Amino acid sequence: MNINMTLIGQLISFMIFVWICKQYVWPPIIKHMEDRQSKIASGLRDAERAEHELKIAKEKAQDYVVEAKAQAAKLIEQANKRSSQLIEDAKEKASVESKRIQEQAHAEVEKQKQQVKEELRGKVVALSILGAEKILEQQIDDQKHRQMLGKVAESL
Repeated sequence: MNINMTLIGQLISFMIFVWICKQYVWPPIIKHMEDRQSKIASGLRDAERAEHELKIAKEKAQDYVVEAKAQAAKLIEQANKRSSQLIEDAKEKASVESKRIQEQAHAEVEKQKQQVKEELRGKVVALSILGAEKILEQQIDDQKHRQMLGKVAESL
């Protein structure tokens, strides 16, 4: 066994092994590594795009929140104005109704006052006639005349 021949044989077999690996083993491994590399690069691009879209979505959400708060404040302001207007309308209606009720009460009082005056006039006339009848029935005496008028005055 010659060492040189062994070395040359090993060198040739190693060269064949390298050539077989280069022809049949490395291409699928390289292809697989390139595919993996492209997937990773694609994933990173997608992650960056998703991060950018998330940032935009957060900004839009913030804008929507600000807009919603502004609309809510506007609605609250409108509701406050409307409630103030309703309160003022109710006060005005109550005032008008109060005046109408007062006027009706005054009219009713005046009507009752007139009725009482008419009743009193009727009673005074009746009493005057009654007094005059009594005076005329009796003799006209100054003393009795005064007594009768006193009684009539008490009756009133």
